[in-house]
Amino acid sequence: MSERYEFIDINATGAAAVRTAFANQVAYCRSSGAPVTARVVAALATLLDKPATEFARRMADWTGAPLADALPLRAAGGLHALHLSGAVPALAPIYADAEDINDATIVAAIVAQHEAALLPWLDGPPQTNEAARSSNFIAAMLWLAEQGLPARFDCLEIGSSAGINLMIDRYHYDLGGVQVGPVPGAIAFKPEWEGQYPPQLPIEIAGLKGCDVAPVDLTDPAQALRLKAYIWPEQAERFARLEAAIKAAHERKPALVRANAADFVEAELKKPQAAGTTRVLMHSIVWQYVPEDQQMRVTTAMEEAGAEATAERPLAWISLEANRAAHVHELVVRHWPGGEAGHTLAQSHPHGAWIGWKG
Repeated sequence: MSERYEFIDINATGAAAVRTAFANQVAYCRSSGAPVTARVVAALATLLDKPATEFARRMADWTGAPLADALPLRAAGGLHALHLSGAVPALAPIYADAEDINDATIVAAIVAQHEAALLPWLDGPPQTNEAARSSNFIAAMLWLAEQGLPARFDCLEIGSSAGINLMIDRYHYDLGGVQVGPVPGAIAFKPEWEGQYPPQLPIEIAGLKGCDVAPVDLTDPAQALRLKAYIWPEQAERFARLEAAIKAAHERKPALVRANAADFVEAELKKPQAAGTTRVLMHSIVWQYVPEDQQMRVTTAMEEAGAEATAERPLAWISLEANRAAHVHELVVRHWPGGEAGHTLAQSHPHGAWIGWKG
């Protein structure tokens, strides 16, 4: 397995693309301080050459785009769920990062034995809801307020998963020394900040509503386990944040509906907008999972609504998504009136550990 990225089209398909997707995921995990997850993905990749199970055959013969579909993380999530359940002790040495064991042999045996439990994990994209990404949303709102938009934000999120980022009004943020939100907050975030600090202005969250094609109920232990399975085992702080989000959801569930991105955005944009409020569409690490026809519908709906936006009822679009060409995650904002061009405000760690502010 190569430990270097191979730059390929995110929509590439076929056997070679499958292998490259696994190799890239291994390289990414190793470069991101996730050696255990790298080991799991590398062991899964060994199943591709001579697939002996339906699980392995489905991966090897993947008909979609494995990179865009995050195929390696789908498979790795299934194994992590088995480990977290405690039902498969044979996985424990790998997750303990033990030496002198044959990862490939262990994983092959477990896949053969637990295939029925693993196959459903290939059916849908990873649910990688991460509360720390919301620091980017808040920083973008501060910037929008500095541009003169009303600092009262009515927020719509697509790909909300479990709605963790629909509770941003309950969290506290320290963004380069700029303090936002209740103290101490259900969760407190202090990402490593690079560059000048963001604008220090008061903002208000007037509303939060989101959608997902397969929403997760944080108050259901089985569904919460699914989210935990997609957290890399090396990232203890992410487990702690998820537990805090689960507690917050038990206190008051986020406003989350089942819908695809395009239907949701089109419907919400047709609803009346209060004067003195900025309507915001926001999303993080989800655009690659939105089908192309829905991406076009969302973009069209936003641009058409933007053409009708006014200074009293402006519209903004905040996205934290991967730049696949440069292998970085970028915080990009458009706003209307005058939203023809996007503004790249920052580069950011995909799990919120740091923000490189450009402003």
